Amino acid sequence: MNTSVSTLTILFEAPFWIGLYERECGGRYDACKITFGAEPKDYEVYDFLLKNWSSLKFSPSVEVEAAADKRVNPKRMRRLIAKQIDNMGIGTKAQQALKLQQEQGKTEHKSRSREQREEEKQRQFELREEKRKEKHKGH
Repeated sequence: MNTSVSTLTILFEAPFWIGLYERECGGRYDACKITFGAEPKDYEVYDFLLKNWSSLKFSPSVEVEAAADKRVNPKRMRRLIAKQIDNMGIGTKAQQALKLQQEQGKTEHKSRSREQREEEKQRQFELREEKRKEKHKGH
């Protein structure tokens, strides 16, 4: 059976209120950050989700490990947590997914700006060539 879990957390991140929408379905995890202005009311959040659901930009899917139901010794649990923090760094799955989305946007922006720079360079070159040809034409 395939279970789906989704949560929306509203929190204050100075100077705005943001919504952190997380969804987990079929072993995949996605996150989306929604920026609100002033503190939103419940009905405003619900209305926003109904109207803008299709335009929300979720992070790329991240593989999620299945939760183990087996009881673990507290000392062992503490050691495992310390080892995971040392290896991975501190951060929630949502923060990591949003960071991945930010990195993708950054690379897209870099490639777009590089293309624009090259187009501008080519345009300037063509203008110089045209000007040079104009000078060599007879009076």
